[in-house]
Amino acid sequence: MNKQIWRIIGRFVLLMALQLLVFNYVYLGGYVMPMLYVLFILMLPTGMKRISLLLIAFGTGLLVDVMGNMLGFHALACTVVAMLRILFADRILTRGEPVTIATPSVYSVTPQYFVTYMMLLLGAFYLVFYTAELFGFRGFGGVLLATVCSTLVTTLLAVIYQVIFLKRKEES
Repeated sequence: MNKQIWRIIGRFVLLMALQLLVFNYVYLGGYVMPMLYVLFILMLPTGMKRISLLLIAFGTGLLVDVMGNMLGFHALACTVVAMLRILFADRILTRGEPVTIATPSVYSVTPQYFVTYMMLLLGAFYLVFYTAELFGFRGFGGVLLATVCSTLVTTLLAVIYQVIFLKRKEES
């Protein structure tokens, strides 16, 4: 296996361990539930085949569901994020140019484009997750508040994660 695949596997293990051992137990004010593991899906190479990306996203969400005794909400939200990433990642990250980025991050892409990409997809993740958790649109004001708060906190944690664990000039 090449070096890039080992980095992806290492990132998966680290983010899942952080999520399952730490962030699954963090609830701030009832409106903030950080889910840093979604960063794994957002940082997968942009040149991946669509079906591979969708299967990896579904499997990642399903693993969190099984380990957290959930009802499939993570799998649903991760699959939606992967679909939105397929549709919009090139437009946001590369401004429509046919460029393959091995590891989309604040270092490999213009930071404001990456943060925009991250906030939009994390917002979609949380909106789907919280709506599915409520089984409808009852209390939609609370869903929106939780979506915004959780998106902002997770984005901040994701940027901190990248500053700590990624090399500044990392190309892959």
